[in-house]
Amino acid sequence: MYTQFELPYAYDALEPYIDALTMETHYSKHHATYTKNLNDAVAKAGVCDKTITDLLLSLDSISDETLRKSIKNNGGGFYNHNLYFSTISPNGATLPTGALNKAINETFGSFSTLQDELTKLAIGQFGSGWAWLSSNSKGELMVSASPNQDNPLTENKGYTPIVAIDVWEHAYYLKYKNLRLDYIKALFNVIDWTIVSKNYDAIINLNSIL
Repeated sequence: MYTQFELPYAYDALEPYIDALTMETHYSKHHATYTKNLNDAVAKAGVCDKTITDLLLSLDSISDETLRKSIKNNGGGFYNHNLYFSTISPNGATLPTGALNKAINETFGSFSTLQDELTKLAIGQFGSGWAWLSSNSKGELMVSASPNQDNPLTENKGYTPIVAIDVWEHAYYLKYKNLRLDYIKALFNVIDWTIVSKNYDAIINLNSIL
């Protein structure tokens, strides 16, 4: 049984950057639906024993095309939202620390440049999807964007995401309407880079983050 990341803060805790109604709708409706649909699909496919990471990395082993598609979409939605909600907090606007901070400076030149790159990818994602900061086991960083509920795991690039920027309209439309850029700028105020740094450390130490 797959379970949603349990929010350690109230729905209104990210105000004024993310409003309470958006948080409640996003978490208790959208994320909950992905979770329910995923559990229904894996039960039918007989693959309930896998971690979500292993499940997304082994989609080709599911012979039933309909179930495989459902697990990819709902499993991606489940995984992506767990990462998204687990890396935003009222303690956001922190800075990367330790090994992640060093890797960001080496790869992008500065933290502000990384933010600019993520913003461009999030803005440029046509329709629904995500922007990512990911790492491989060597600690090499990559920024990318994915449509729908895809992610670097399902794309088999050898990278695991450590930051998820949700640009589905349900993540921001109640407050920001069609102003996606305003939402992304606001989101950087609640991304908790202390948590993201711990995610990075886990990946380079070959540990799971979700």
